[in-house]
Amino acid sequence: MPDVAQITVSPARIAELTALIRATGPETRTTVTPLTGADVATVPVSTEQDVLDAFAAARVAQRAWARTSLRRRKRALLKLHDLILKNREELLDLVQLESGKARSHAFDEVLHTALTGRYYGRRLSRILGPHRIAGAYPVLTGIRQYHQPKGVVGLITPWNYPLSMALVDGLAAVAAGNAVVHKPDSQAPLTALAIIQLMHRAGFPKDLWQVVSGAGSVIGSTIIANADYICFTGSTATGKRIAAQCSERLIGCSLELGGKNPMIVLPGADVEKTVEGTINAAFSSAGQLCVSIERIYVHESIYDQYRDALAERLERLSYGANADWEAEMGTLVSPAQLATIEKHVADAIDHGATVVSGGRARPDIAPWFHEPTVLENVPESALCSAEETFGPLVSLYPYRGVGEAIALANSTIYGLNASVWGPVRRARKVAPKIQAGTVNVNEGFAATFGSIGAPMGGMKQSGTGRRQGAEGLLRFTESQSIGVQRLVPVGGPPQLSKRTFTAVLTVGLVLMRRLTRKA
Repeated sequence: MPDVAQITVSPARIAELTALIRATGPETRTTVTPLTGADVATVPVSTEQDVLDAFAAARVAQRAWARTSLRRRKRALLKLHDLILKNREELLDLVQLESGKARSHAFDEVLHTALTGRYYGRRLSRILGPHRIAGAYPVLTGIRQYHQPKGVVGLITPWNYPLSMALVDGLAAVAAGNAVVHKPDSQAPLTALAIIQLMHRAGFPKDLWQVVSGAGSVIGSTIIANADYICFTGSTATGKRIAAQCSERLIGCSLELGGKNPMIVLPGADVEKTVEGTINAAFSSAGQLCVSIERIYVHESIYDQYRDALAERLERLSYGANADWEAEMGTLVSPAQLATIEKHVADAIDHGATVVSGGRARPDIAPWFHEPTVLENVPESALCSAEETFGPLVSLYPYRGVGEAIALANSTIYGLNASVWGPVRRARKVAPKIQAGTVNVNEGFAATFGSIGAPMGGMKQSGTGRRQGAEGLLRFTESQSIGVQRLVPVGGPPQLSKRTFTAVLTVGLVLMRRLTRKA
């Protein structure tokens, strides 16, 4: 087993964190670390009544929080940014302990959460502040648009990014004046609890963010039945069920779901840079990333060169299940994830695919570690051709014309992320033709994912709604328009007949159109 002595969280610290969960029943569950398979924490499990109590407390806190000034919220957001960076070492330890990813990939989460706090802290007034809108009649009609909080947001987050996904959506929700009832994934609650504790220190009220624990199949319905809005990150199958439940109550939801993300390598691409980019695009967090690349379409003129260079680079890839900053890939999170990738690899080979690189589990590195694997000659009948693997597995496909590559990239029910590599001018022309919520040119996913002002989300069955940017904040609000009419009613002054008023109004509209024709 690897030496993970550098990654330690004391029993006292674990007890301090798990005490933040609202759970009164006797039931518990034990989490394990993918680094070694050893037990990590005994986590209390919430009852249905605990969830109801969480919503009751959150509603009281939300009513007070909604009355706070945007300036106070901004101070808390910017303070949280500083606290995240100051406490990065513990956060890195927790992310690695619960997810098994490499330390450099864990830092991506620290950076992402800190940048989210800073982004909304600096732009909160600009996005949420009242906005003047042109009224029906100049001067006579005044309109202001307000953004009122939804109320209490139900937040259900996954295990693969236990820090980023625990915070970035919920942080936007509370910044907009809401409270949150949060169910982190049962595999990775400690990281979420640590960041919520930092929120308390930053100035967010303690009851504003309630944490419950348990299986989604047990308490998920109770969360949906009591929330004013649902934010979920996870599988497409679960997302569809959540959307159906939300529709019954006519509440909104944002869903970031599955992907089978393509990369197109154009003729003229720098092969060496593209190969290096592929390592990050496909194997960050061991491929357990919703925007991770799983299908790569390479122009036939450079296909062999690219394939061979990628195989050679993977031979030099450094693995690790420890705190070594030089490790380029960590482990899968569970036996279930390992079983999926082994199934997909074996099935592809049975259908005639060829292994270019990898293809094996490596329990000598960590219990559920699997080598980064590259396949070619993968037929459509293979599972990994269309199904999301969510692991370190990519398939290579040569193509002749760029139109063919675009059609292949779009031949999926998903549309979350895509990547295009090649001369920038040509790649930028290809990118808008790909049906994906984010498309990165000469990058895998970080150009859009790391730009907090850029909305991120899926097309087709990859989800609804957007995180990040103004859209990521406004989804947690209700738009409200307030109009003030001065001097003359909208229907016209009582001194004029309706016939005369409509004639005057028609002339006025024609004149206004002519005056604004060049605008």
